[in-house]
Amino acid sequence: MISDDRLQQIIQRFGYIEARMSEGSGDIAALGREYAELRPVVEQITAYRALRDEMAEAESMLRDPEMRELAEEELPRLKARLPEAEHALQLALLPRDAADARPAMIEIRPGTGGDEAALFAGDLLRMYQRYAERRGWRFTVIEESQTELGGIKEVVANIQGEGVFARLKYESGVHRVQRVPETESGGRIHTSAATVAVLPEAEDVDIRIDPNDLRIDTMRSSGAGGQHVNTTDSAVRITHIPSGIVVTSSEKSQHQNRAIAMQVLRNRLFDMERQRVSDARAADRKAQVGSGDRSERIRTYNFPQGRMTDHRINLTLYRLDQIMQGDLDETVDALISEHQAALLAEMDG
Repeated sequence: MISDDRLQQIIQRFGYIEARMSEGSGDIAALGREYAELRPVVEQITAYRALRDEMAEAESMLRDPEMRELAEEELPRLKARLPEAEHALQLALLPRDAADARPAMIEIRPGTGGDEAALFAGDLLRMYQRYAERRGWRFTVIEESQTELGGIKEVVANIQGEGVFARLKYESGVHRVQRVPETESGGRIHTSAATVAVLPEAEDVDIRIDPNDLRIDTMRSSGAGGQHVNTTDSAVRITHIPSGIVVTSSEKSQHQNRAIAMQVLRNRLFDMERQRVSDARAADRKAQVGSGDRSERIRTYNFPQGRMTDHRINLTLYRLDQIMQGDLDETVDALISEHQAALLAEMDG
């Protein structure tokens, strides 16, 4: 089991951060993040220690003839709670992905399947918007281009809130849909796909971009029709020459566009670096729920049967309507549990 020394170190660190924050000294943002990460761990340590203290007290009561009967009743109940408390503590102590607490950027693009794939990409966008709404997150579309039928050619959105990346990171990959398209008169089921990429938001300290590595072009923004068409050269395209990444943004203000495009570029470069590190680690690691490989088929949405299947954990749910309405928690919780189980097995091994 976990050593008491390690538990004590965590509690001392938490106390130190608490003191620094109440003094208002140090990097308050960084201290606040560490405080938020450690608080649930300290709560589990406190609960685990309280249970052990109760057990020790009950065992000492066995030696007192007057208290023995009470202790004999109490001990089995306390011992039965111990495995659950130990497991909860182990989960709390699992290594954290440093990006879990960050906001995220989500990119959705149609894959194979033409118009139907673009319509499905739009359905996925609405599913994530509704999920964000349910969790009280802020969902902002920052770049979107649509097809004539109202599908999505590409969409990039920013999501702010508590634990955004921790819950959305398992969505990266190929999402496959099986349904009868509205445009299909013969009633045949078509299979098409869309790709989702979820990237943690990068901070300035994560990625340093050399201005000499950038080519910045301004273009005429194509706004919606009507008399208020924005005809100024406001759309911005930034090319990062070493990586070949191209980012565009076409909001109303050129200054805002440059800031948005730079943030998107930082996120993509940060994600590339995380992927590189993750691939190096994964070379000798079997236990991964979804390798983060964007070409991996992770999920199938079968409309005629009303089912969603997540292929990574063999989870099938027959309530597709609710899922498309943003009811994703059951799936996300199952993916997180599988990932935690894999990490625990890795630590035990």
